[in-house]
Amino acid sequence: MENASELDQEACYRAVLTRDARFDGRFFGCVKTTGIYCRPVCPARTPKRENMFFVVTAAAAEEAGFRACLRCRPETAPDMGAWRGTSNTVSRALALIEAGALDEGDVDGLAARLGVGERHLRRLFRQHLGAAPVSVAQTRRVLLAKALIHQTDLSMAQVALASGFGSVRRFNETFQALYERPPSALRRRGERVHEGGVRLSLSYRPPYDWEAMFAALTARGDTIDGRRWSRVLSPEVDGAAGSVSVEPAEPGKVSICIEATDLKVLPGVLARVRRVFDLSADPDAIARDLSADPVLKPLVEARPGLRLPGLWVDDDLEAPSDRLNDETLTARAEAWRPWRAYGALYLAMAGISGADLMEKNDAKRAA
Repeated sequence: MENASELDQEACYRAVLTRDARFDGRFFGCVKTTGIYCRPVCPARTPKRENMFFVVTAAAAEEAGFRACLRCRPETAPDMGAWRGTSNTVSRALALIEAGALDEGDVDGLAARLGVGERHLRRLFRQHLGAAPVSVAQTRRVLLAKALIHQTDLSMAQVALASGFGSVRRFNETFQALYERPPSALRRRGERVHEGGVRLSLSYRPPYDWEAMFAALTARGDTIDGRRWSRVLSPEVDGAAGSVSVEPAEPGKVSICIEATDLKVLPGVLARVRRVFDLSADPDAIARDLSADPVLKPLVEARPGLRLPGLWVDDDLEAPSDRLNDETLTARAEAWRPWRAYGALYLAMAGISGADLMEKNDAKRAA
């Protein structure tokens, strides 16, 4: 999806009518008559076509004045990664925002970190996401807070701190404005004492090749116990001491447990977990684009859920999905953009090097 304005409104409505799970996270539907926005898989009765329009991000919906549906809970939708390759600057900006860059900083500072002008960054966000950077950051805070309210026993004050709100008052005011009720009213059970360790589930888009991921993480020296990955948090790297663990849950979900001496680090830790396990990948888009290469097509079909093991600390300016370390693949991989790293990974898993492909091409030309 190159631009937010290119969203096919009629195709979106057809997906909503059938509650097609393939489109979950790809767009959100705004209902004019109720003022809410929903996932394509929302179980509520589908509104009439004239009462709906569609946007590419939750931030665009909230910026337009719509509030998240309490039935389908947009915060549980898979993070959408298909558009990420369209703008490396937006990809990098989103990674920083997800880690909390705008919780205490401003858009000027974010643009400076990216090496672009503030106006140019706003234009890119509007083009690709349909919303301003501050709206994206605000929506991230709200949706993370909603997930914490529903999934954990944290107090409301702890939720405010952990989701990136600067104060409990700001947290309460934001929820009152969006939902016309205090945040505590969204918790459908009684308050319980928090006993330590924030347990959350994050969504991803299936399929997912967990065996390949755990093998790769083990090979590079990460701590793996069966199907459970863990890491010690440090004040120097993560902003607080503690630990984090990740393990597969039901299809489309991973279970995360975070223990930290300061809940403010939660957004940054979750962002790093997403990167390590490549939870934002869109396997459909990757398979579609890479299958145009006759060598990659059977490899992608054989292992459709292959993911890129990410780094816990990653300061590279290039998007992980498009990095290429094998210079012999440069010419051929140009057609794989923005998924060059996945193409190289598929070849490596099959034991095919760039040199092997060059030899085959030379042999064909000689024949």
